[in-house]
Amino acid sequence: MNSDNRDKLTTGGPDGSGDRLDASRLGAELGERATLVQFSSAFCQPCRATRRTLAEVAGMVDGVAHVEIDAEAHLPLVRALGITRTPTVLILDAGGRVVRRASGQPRTVDVVAALGRAM
Repeated sequence: MNSDNRDKLTTGGPDGSGDRLDASRLGAELGERATLVQFSSAFCQPCRATRRTLAEVAGMVDGVAHVEIDAEAHLPLVRALGITRTPTVLILDAGGRVVRRASGQPRTVDVVAALGRAM
């Protein structure tokens, strides 16, 4: 990610990375190979652009799902994962483990690169 007010993709640590998520926690099925989980809020302009980017990437890579979660409607999950702003993107591996996370609007190239490392 760029240094323009966006957090870098991170792994491990107390920020929710390394957690495991499943279909019941997300309210949606996971991708066969990986899942792009986006936490959004209703009036978040960068969330709309992020939705388009993640949907495009998920459409390009077989076995990858994009799941968008309304942060306000899922506060317990948001708190458990340490989500502090929208959009926040979590990249899950095939087993549902959070292997990467980013805050702010990601670039397609960064999502593809992080997804490649996650698979």
